[in-house]
Amino acid sequence: MTAATLFAVEFAWWQTTLFKSLMAIVAVLIPAGTTVYLYLFKMVSFMQSRLGPMEAGPYGSMQLLAELGKNLQKEDIFPLKADRVVFAFAPYVVLASTFLLAVVIPFGPDAMFTDIDTGVYLALAVSSVSVVGILMAGWASASKYSLLGGLRAAGQLIAYELPLILAVVGVVIQAGTLSLQGIISRQAQGEIFGFGGVGNPYFLTQCVGFLIFMIAVQAELTQVPFDMPIAESELVSGYMTEYSGFRFLMFFIGEFATANIFAFLASVLFLGGWSVPPFLTDLLGVDWDSNLMNVLGPLVMLTKMLVLTFIIYWVRFTFPRFREDQLQKFAWKVLIPLALVNIAATGVLKVVF
Repeated sequence: MTAATLFAVEFAWWQTTLFKSLMAIVAVLIPAGTTVYLYLFKMVSFMQSRLGPMEAGPYGSMQLLAELGKNLQKEDIFPLKADRVVFAFAPYVVLASTFLLAVVIPFGPDAMFTDIDTGVYLALAVSSVSVVGILMAGWASASKYSLLGGLRAAGQLIAYELPLILAVVGVVIQAGTLSLQGIISRQAQGEIFGFGGVGNPYFLTQCVGFLIFMIAVQAELTQVPFDMPIAESELVSGYMTEYSGFRFLMFFIGEFATANIFAFLASVLFLGGWSVPPFLTDLLGVDWDSNLMNVLGPLVMLTKMLVLTFIIYWVRFTFPRFREDQLQKFAWKVLIPLALVNIAATGVLKVVF
């Protein structure tokens, strides 16, 4: 939703840009803080039969702010032999990838930062920028642990970027468009065997692609069981070993914010995005793309995001870590061939039906 649409007035370019920038910060940081408290602090604690942090605020609700204040007070340390410029800018590159990915996510018929016809292409392109920042951090730290972590991350992210993209190709073929809004529209107005009561969410027809996408996202986030670039028991946090204070906090924010943005993207591609099933819009007596959805759409997206991030963190704290050879074999010998078969099957069924 543009500032002009929201306030029914014409704003200058810089005012609209400032408004969109603030909304982007809200769209990235607020969901990140929500999932950190819900899942990292509380859900995992309950899974392990404990209460989690309880001291800061009622029921530990202010713990995230306490962690934020703690890291902001820490000294910003540069290793003696580090490349100071590259070392300093690496966290910004990683976080920039997250914000660029958020720019193309639609949250309603008009509630979006930008609407382009090749939104899928742009989203997949900017999602791989983070590996550049990770390599910068690993190389510039002048630490063997950090360098090994950076190299592992590069190899892993390159391997799992391919199944991530190939999983989305099936969605693009079925929808017939690269526009994220167009993909939402096809799902909201689609039918399954002539029945249109729930639309046609692609996680039903593209269930294989959805599974591949979520596994690849887990690897892109370097979450367990794909946490070889960090691997505390081997690399002492890998490429982040030499970082402290605010810059370490930026890596931390980037990790959890990117998980949320990928969950938003998955909800757009496979769960119908901000739309709701047609039977609900009929019940409410509104069109699926009415102005009301500019208010309800972000809440729908938040709900779907929370469900998908729950799955991400559930897997993270349930499965053991892969070995490096197992990790690479799983990508090249299982996920990529399976994604190619899914693309071929989707193409055939698209022509036949």
